Amino acid sequence: MTTALVVLGGYLLGSMPFGYWVVRALRGEDVRERGSGNIGATNVWRTYGKAYGIPIVVLDVAKGFVPALVGTLLAGELVGVLAGGAAMLGHWRPLFLRFEKGGKTVAAAGGTFFGVAPLLGGIGLAVWLALFLVTRYASVASMGTALALPLVGLALGEPWPVLAFAAIAAAAVILLHRGNIARLRAGTESRFRLRRV
Repeated sequence: MTTALVVLGGYLLGSMPFGYWVVRALRGEDVRERGSGNIGATNVWRTYGKAYGIPIVVLDVAKGFVPALVGTLLAGELVGVLAGGAAMLGHWRPLFLRFEKGGKTVAAAGGTFFGVAPLLGGIGLAVWLALFLVTRYASVASMGTALALPLVGLALGEPWPVLAFAAIAAAAVILLHRGNIARLRAGTESRFRLRRV
């Protein structure tokens, strides 16, 4: 019963489309009609600037972190990653947007790692930042980090639920970035600009 409630809570929290809600409330616009059409932090930041992007990053990370931490504390890593995975699912297909297109789950996945395996989450953040600063592509940073974390987790001796989650999350992140991969190959992927206000 506890597991079911925590996982359901993870999905409901993940389904909260903060990027959509914040932009709608403060700008009266639908973020899905701007930029990449994504509700996640990257599109919000790129389209509306860091004043909008930073809070959405924090909120989207919290989507994965809170249920993963609660699940881990109550019942261990397996329930933690199930709850975090449910949050990722909710972010991808939000209940509160009638299961329409959501985000690409990267921030929610990062939050999940911080909730169940903080050291691995910290390394993931460092890898993401390094790749992002070198390439200025959020997509490259996200995919590179996703591919690295299963190997890093194995090297750290993380428990099997964390390793399984890392592998599944990596596959999900790569799958959801198919369009980015195509644009990278075509040379049309947009580089990120940090200086926008």
